[in-house]
Amino acid sequence: MNLLRTLATVSSLTLLSRILGFVRDFVIARTFGAGMLTDAFFVAFRLPNLLRRLFAEGAFSQAFVPLLAEYRNQRGPEETRLLVDRVATLLFLIVLVVAALGVIGAPLLIYATAPGFVPDAEKFGLTVTLTRIVFPYIFFMSLVALSAGILNTWSRFALPAFTPVLLNLSFIGMALFAAPYFDPPVLVLAWAVFLGGLLQLAIQVPALRKIGMWPRFDFAPNDPGVRRVFKLMAPAVLGVSVAQVSLLINTIFASFLVAGSVSWLYYADRLMEFPAGLLGAALGTILLPSLARAHASDDPQAFSALLDWGLRLALLLTLPAAASLAILGVPLIATLFQHGAFTASDVLQTRLALLAYSIGLTGMILVKILAPGFYARQNIKTPVKIAMLTLVATQAMNLAFIGPFKHAGLALSIGLAACLNAALLYYGLRQRKHYTPSPGWGLFLLKITLALVVLAATLWFGMGREADWLVAPALERVARLAALVGAGMAAYFAMLWLLGFRLRDFRQRGST
Repeated sequence: MNLLRTLATVSSLTLLSRILGFVRDFVIARTFGAGMLTDAFFVAFRLPNLLRRLFAEGAFSQAFVPLLAEYRNQRGPEETRLLVDRVATLLFLIVLVVAALGVIGAPLLIYATAPGFVPDAEKFGLTVTLTRIVFPYIFFMSLVALSAGILNTWSRFALPAFTPVLLNLSFIGMALFAAPYFDPPVLVLAWAVFLGGLLQLAIQVPALRKIGMWPRFDFAPNDPGVRRVFKLMAPAVLGVSVAQVSLLINTIFASFLVAGSVSWLYYADRLMEFPAGLLGAALGTILLPSLARAHASDDPQAFSALLDWGLRLALLLTLPAAASLAILGVPLIATLFQHGAFTASDVLQTRLALLAYSIGLTGMILVKILAPGFYARQNIKTPVKIAMLTLVATQAMNLAFIGPFKHAGLALSIGLAACLNAALLYYGLRQRKHYTPSPGWGLFLLKITLALVVLAATLWFGMGREADWLVAPALERVARLAALVGAGMAAYFAMLWLLGFRLRDFRQRGST
């Protein structure tokens, strides 16, 4: 299996999802703007979305995939099939109960996660209603994560990467065509989440049947493999999802700020998620099964080489993305979101949050590569200790930054904490000799720095005055932004080519 080719496939499908995600956000911003209605929806959606990342894509995947790879490599198809059946059954029952409790206890959840909404009875009531509609999303997505873990272990990466497209299509279709049939219209967004989750689960069925891994009901909670998965999963909740926990706490802080603060953070987070998903999530997805197989095969050199490849590729692609977000904040936000109810003031406020987020983008992506280095070895304690320290540091920075920087201070605390998380994970892997950098890192970083200088100069001088972007016609913004991004990419990669970088240098093979 050519990992670079696999990464290209996964990233291309992720790119499609992200592009549709921006279309979705454009539709939402144009229709609802940034105010009470969108604040209510984003708070309602954040909790099940957080649980999805914590229990489904996060902790569950990191605990399940290494063990599934171990079973497949060492125990044969019958025991592997039994593990899938029994884990799927217990997961199904757990998330069904969680979803039901979320629907019933929605008022308490909003009291806890957005206490600033409580004095406004209308806003609080709307948020509770939206929460009850979207909460079953965690049920659908937990089972989707199970399916993705199985398919990725069988080196079937394309379908799991395509699946999020269906949620974005649901948002776009419902917001454009069904909003007039709901009162208030913002309810359509909650039902779009419900429908999107159902569609994402339904598309998994044929793929699992094709590889003979469609789960059968087999309730055996005391099975040793099942107990190992959930034992690993419990502490991994913090180990892989500290950034999401921080986002939830930030929502609590933001609920006390001026109206629109939650929405400004949301739109900035969506822009940051574009490279984070395109690079970090894609790399983490394809690296984890290969790292788990290398560990199960007792091949430390292959394990270290995979991490080295992932880190080099991440820095090569993430650093220019972070620089571009920092420089092009106003052009990006104005082009994508400044339509209808989304004003120039909203653009400037969102830009502040995006600038703060961009400082930590590289750290956020490196965490997605370094953390699997521990979870592939079924080492839970180290990432959890690091996650706890990072979470405490995040909240300390929240308290320090929210006064002078308002909502942007909350974004800055997450970015800086992600850098701390990545640094400690890297130190832990080096200290345990799980990762040894290959030769040439100094020259590699020097060349990237030179290319970044060329990129930054191209974008800065090509952008012109930020104020012009706020008043330019929509089509002119699109054309100018496309030309600017194209020029920046061309300048960056041309400089890398002149410095000796070649695509073949980043080829890496993984076992299937």
